Amino acid sequence: MRFIVWILVSVAVLFAGELHWQKDYKSAMQQAKKLDKPVYVLITSEHCRWCKKFEHTTLQNKQIQKRLEKRFVVVKLVREHDNVPQKFETSPIPRHYFVDKNGTILYDSLGHRQVECFNAFMDNALGITHTSE
Repeated sequence: MRFIVWILVSVAVLFAGELHWQKDYKSAMQQAKKLDKPVYVLITSEHCRWCKKFEHTTLQNKQIQKRLEKRFVVVKLVREHDNVPQKFETSPIPRHYFVDKNGTILYDSLGHRQVECFNAFMDNALGITHTSE
């Protein structure tokens, strides 16, 4: 019985920190309008080591996850498979776009970023001068 409880707790911990990524830009925009939130668009590639590093480090930070979930609709687009709107550049990657609920780009950047720098990206997109979250 203890073993089953341990497995259930382990699985819950493993998935507790995952972001709820949208996979379709149009659906994400509809949700953004409904929730009155801006959108964070991450453009990656299947074979991009910097994309994977960003996802396995910065995006695993609990504060980053909490802030993204609270303040943004998040969408991840894989350039080989997903429909990436033409207004977004897909090379080099990873690409980061913050857009308002109407699709206007508020802030964009590229590359792997550490937690502090990524927080500054979110601040810039939200028009915040100091992180208060």
